[in-house]
Amino acid sequence: MKNPPKFSPMLLALAFSLAGCAAGGMQQGANTHLSATQCRDLTVLRSNAPITHERNLSELAALEEAGYHPSLGFDPYYPDDLQAAQRRVDRWFQAECQQARPD
Repeated sequence: MKNPPKFSPMLLALAFSLAGCAAGGMQQGANTHLSATQCRDLTVLRSNAPITHERNLSELAALEEAGYHPSLGFDPYYPDDLQAAQRRVDRWFQAECQQARPD
């Protein structure tokens, strides 16, 4: 009887990880990036309403979710990484916060 090919545990873990990512990417309707509070706060901030500490923290949390991490200290990619995170948050806002916008 032939011996079956042996797969390294690392290769199997990578395969399962990639399969999980692919399956997760198919559920875009169920995945949201912004909370209802973040949608509300971003809507208010974009309407030039007075800025509050809570709204700033909400916007910062959204930017951090989008990949911007200001607490890391010196950032050789600043402001490019901040602008990329802002564009990502803008896309999320367009896709997820339509119902939170004032009419």
